[in-house]
Amino acid sequence: MTKIYMDNASGTPMHPKVTEAMLPFFTEGFGNPSNLHQFGRSASDAIQSARGQVAHLIHAKPAEIIFTSSGTESNNFALKGLLAAHKKKGNHIITSQIEHFSVLNPLKSLEKSGHEITYLPVDKYGMVNPDDVKKAIKTTTALVSIMYANGEIGTIEPMKEIGVITKEKGVLFHTDAVAATGNIPIDVSGVHIDALSMSANQFSGPPGVGALYLREGVRILPFMEGGVQEGGRRAGTENIIGIVGMGKAAELALAEMTQRMDKVQNLKNQLRDGIEKNIPHVYINGHPTNRLPGNLSLCIEYIEGESVLLFLDMQGIAISSGSACTSRSLKASHVIMATGVDAALAQGTVLFSLGIDNSEDDVKYVLEKLPPIVERLRQMSPLYSQKK
Repeated sequence: MTKIYMDNASGTPMHPKVTEAMLPFFTEGFGNPSNLHQFGRSASDAIQSARGQVAHLIHAKPAEIIFTSSGTESNNFALKGLLAAHKKKGNHIITSQIEHFSVLNPLKSLEKSGHEITYLPVDKYGMVNPDDVKKAIKTTTALVSIMYANGEIGTIEPMKEIGVITKEKGVLFHTDAVAATGNIPIDVSGVHIDALSMSANQFSGPPGVGALYLREGVRILPFMEGGVQEGGRRAGTENIIGIVGMGKAAELALAEMTQRMDKVQNLKNQLRDGIEKNIPHVYINGHPTNRLPGNLSLCIEYIEGESVLLFLDMQGIAISSGSACTSRSLKASHVIMATGVDAALAQGTVLFSLGIDNSEDDVKYVLEKLPPIVERLRQMSPLYSQKK
């Protein structure tokens, strides 16, 4: 049976060279990095090498990289750790309505404990207006957290403009860059970012390992308490195998960035053009040009996205109906709703996220199978019958 994976926003297949780099550490690199003997030194050296590789990917310093278990942990660490360390500054936080739940849910908890949260709206493309950020900042604002790019609709936010504002106002700036890191160029020094969250499984690295970039000189209180690992900022014996894999994935992502972006964007454009040509009443979500190269988010009118997902799965095609963290929910995506899409239309959201392993044959196969599936589902829709 044909198997085509177009759900790279949920997690990417590991690059063969990443697997190759990790293999020795399953049998030989078992030393505890905190120990001074040769086994410990070997493991510690591997971690420091990976730290440099990840730092290089975003133009940071190795000492500014803190390894974590995931992008979710990195987001929690940034939000709670930065606010705890800078509580004298104030209790006000600015974010957007389209953040990932690993930002929104910690903020809900912080709100219950006395913090004030401002949720900025977005335009029809999912773009935050930097002027809204500027207007929302007040004397008690301690942190601005705006995602770098949205994994559901692909829109890349105006990071540089927001960074200029936060630096001018003396407010910390965190970004959830899980969907962006390794997929588009990032330069933290040129964007005035204080903290940035990332996850290895978004750029062909292993799942279960992430990192937090923390600008040199920015204070943070530990989210995980215990030993002195990660400079005393994240306790617990390091996931050496995962960290080595993340480092190699970062090295490859940087070296292959232009090639990867060109490939997935060309495939995405072919898929988009084919869908628009063969299926009526389809609407593209997100910014038309300023978006992640492999992201194609669509609202297909008169049907439900989950039904399309299941029918495509029977044909061997894996896609998503939104964020992987909400894929088991029948509710319309908060991201799509925030862009002003009608609730009924939002239920027809599907997300194709293409990766480096996809091919033109994959696109042709999807374009062969998708139109009849949509037509079949529409024939069962009373709304579509009325429209006709």
